[in-house]
Amino acid sequence: MDVADLLMPDSVIAGLSVNDKAHFLAELARRAASATGLPANHIRDAIEARERLGSTGVGAGIAIPHAQIAGLDRFYGFFARLQRPIDYDAIDQRPVDLAFLLLIPSASKEHLHALACISRSLRDRATAASLRDAATAVELYNTLVSAR
Repeated sequence: MDVADLLMPDSVIAGLSVNDKAHFLAELARRAASATGLPANHIRDAIEARERLGSTGVGAGIAIPHAQIAGLDRFYGFFARLQRPIDYDAIDQRPVDLAFLLLIPSASKEHLHALACISRSLRDRATAASLRDAATAVELYNTLVSAR
């Protein structure tokens, strides 16, 4: 599985402006609702329920919020580079500025492979630096799908 299997070019956001983690998750859910056809509050509730189990802030300024959601027919990925880092209760207590939301069909058994793929890509220092330096959403997308 590759990031290109999980992400569409129009699902990448450069310079997302949010105030805090709750606002960030709500904004991602709103955008995901447009792509999936599911209600934003349904998506937000699922993401927040997963966050209550433990923060998806994996360190080094990176978060990988994710949730299994009934009614999805495939994986949906959304990437956001934040305009300004936010407190995310990450494992290393550093603020987050790069995030990949993964919405998972409830019947999927491949979600661990998908999460590992995303984590490998984002935690690569060269990839993370390129994502932070990218000027546009197109550059972000190209960096993500070419990361190994």
